[in-house]
Amino acid sequence: MALQCGIVGLPNVGKSTLFNALSSAKAQAANFPFCTIDPNIGMVTVPDERLKKLEAMAKPQKLIPATIEFVDIAGLVKGASKGEGLGNQFLGNIRAVDAIIHVVRCFDNDNIIHVDGNVNPVRDKEIIDTELQLKDLESVDKKLDKQKKLAKTADKEVLKGIEVLTFYKKHLESGQSIRTSVVHEEDKRFIEDLQLLTAKPVIYCCNVEEGSVVNGNKYVEEIRAAVADENSEVVIISAAIESEIAVLESAEDREVFLADLGLQETGLNRLIRAAYHLLSLQTYFTVGEKEVRAWTIHKGDKAPQAAGVIHTDFEKGFIRAQVMSYNDFVQYGSEAACRDVGKLRSEGKEYIVHDGDIMHFLFNV
Repeated sequence: MALQCGIVGLPNVGKSTLFNALSSAKAQAANFPFCTIDPNIGMVTVPDERLKKLEAMAKPQKLIPATIEFVDIAGLVKGASKGEGLGNQFLGNIRAVDAIIHVVRCFDNDNIIHVDGNVNPVRDKEIIDTELQLKDLESVDKKLDKQKKLAKTADKEVLKGIEVLTFYKKHLESGQSIRTSVVHEEDKRFIEDLQLLTAKPVIYCCNVEEGSVVNGNKYVEEIRAAVADENSEVVIISAAIESEIAVLESAEDREVFLADLGLQETGLNRLIRAAYHLLSLQTYFTVGEKEVRAWTIHKGDKAPQAAGVIHTDFEKGFIRAQVMSYNDFVQYGSEAACRDVGKLRSEGKEYIVHDGDIMHFLFNV
């Protein structure tokens, strides 16, 4: 599965600077650089130190990391929900992403004028929230009207739908996002087809000045307090620093640069890790002479679902999976050695895949 995150934010908050830095980022494996899919979409590899070890042990012809797409979603201004700026295009692009990276300005700089005159990240967050909520309210209203026209049939499913949609409507009208609503899991089926914008998980990317990149500042704390009741992530990043890192040619130079700033990893890596955590994602591997590859799945996925990420035929015709853990493979040195000590297991359809599993699938279609 290709994870896709949309980068949003008001003008002059650092959104474009961040995207441009990410789009120039040097991938961990030199032969897997950032690639531009179209002018506002780019793909980077997901950093995973385990791949280096697997490559050294298996010596494959190809090494294929997992990837993540970043989408620079342009056009959001106050009034976007009514089509202002590039509002309709912006909102349409958001519907397609798995998660939203909401860049908020958390730095003072008199040379960079804020669109609203002063730095206030909570206000900026609320402006975007309001536009997305208004668009969602429009979608809920349309479906609710259709359901009410069917209400004369007294169908229980229709009546339940009206009840749930009315709840969501009131929630949005109170200025709250769908992701903060509390409903029974089975009731969410009534809005699944709407792809509501405020239902998407959010990473708040606090763009700070260099001196605040390690511990944050007062603006970061204001954002943390404002989103405390959301199931969201807050990541501190400096778009300016990421721009400097992006032009460094070697991994050694990047490590020295980061160490001088008191950082252990780039902001890009922190964003990717936050996205995986927010979306409950994990990685399993396939290892062979031809290729070593990382695959992204959801935590809790069973073996057939994991197989389906490779190809739908693998899931349809799933028979069983041969499984060993990454740690066992590294400890014993090979698949054959794992088999000899009983660490290579045959698992069926109910097996829940663990992060770091090395898997081979048997299937028949």
